[in-house]
Amino acid sequence: MSDPSRPRASLRTAVVWEVLQDALDRRVKATGRNSLDVLDTGGGSGNFAVPVARLGHRVTVVDPSPNALFALERRAAEAGVADRVRGVQGDAHGLFDVAERGGYDVVLCHGVLEYVDDPAEGVRNAVAALRSEGVLSLLAAGLGGAVLARALAGHFSEARQALEDPHGRWGTGDPVPHRFTAEQLTALVENAGLRVGAVHGVRVFADLVPGVLVDTEPGAVDALLKLEAAAAELPAFHSVATQLHVLGETPEAAEA
Repeated sequence: MSDPSRPRASLRTAVVWEVLQDALDRRVKATGRNSLDVLDTGGGSGNFAVPVARLGHRVTVVDPSPNALFALERRAAEAGVADRVRGVQGDAHGLFDVAERGGYDVVLCHGVLEYVDDPAEGVRNAVAALRSEGVLSLLAAGLGGAVLARALAGHFSEARQALEDPHGRWGTGDPVPHRFTAEQLTALVENAGLRVGAVHGVRVFADLVPGVLVDTEPGAVDALLKLEAAAAELPAFHSVATQLHVLGETPEAAEA
C-alpha cells in the first residue's frame, strides 16, 4: 500500500485512510489527548504509520522485515516525524515480545491476517494490545475480489477453486494464504470482544479498471476515487472488493 498523500496511489488507500483518520479524531476528542499511542502490526515501510505520525501521534511499527524497517526509518526521517515513529522487528504471533500489552489507543492490522497461521489468534493479539478504550483497524484480502479477478482474466477453474477453497486460494501458485469474506472478518473481530463500528469494501473498482485509462483520461483518478468512496459502505459491493476493512471498537470506546 502506498502513501495516502499521493493521488494515484490513493486509489488503493483513500477509503481506509478516511475511516482511520476519523477514528483517530474521535479518539483524540474522547481522550482529551492530542497525541495517541498507535501500534501498526505488519506496518512495513510506514505507508500508514508515517501519515499517522504527521497528525501528531506516536506510532510503533512491528514488522518481520529488516529491510522494511530500514525504509520506514528513512521515510520517517524524510517526513520529519522520526521522533514519533519507532520500528521494531517482530510478528503478530510473538507480538508481546516487542509491544506492550494493553498499551495502545489504536491498533492497525493491515495485510497481516492473510499470512498468519491462525487469523483468530492474530486478531486476539491485536485486541489485547488495545487499552480499555481502543480501536482496531483491520484490513485483509477479500475473497470475492480474487474470484472476480481470476474469472475476468479467463482463469475460470482457478476462480472456482478460490470460491470453494476454505482459505480462498485459487491454486498452489497463489501467493496469498488466506482470503476472507466480510462475514468472516466481522466474526473474528466480534469473537475477540470488539464491536464492529464499520465495514468497507476497498479497491472495488480500482484493480479492474485499466491503468492506462486512469492515467490518461482527464479527471479519471478523482472520479474513480469518488466512485470507490460511494461504493465502499454498500454491502452489495463488499463481496467483490479486493480488500475488506473492518473498524472494531472496545465496548468502552463504542460507548464513549
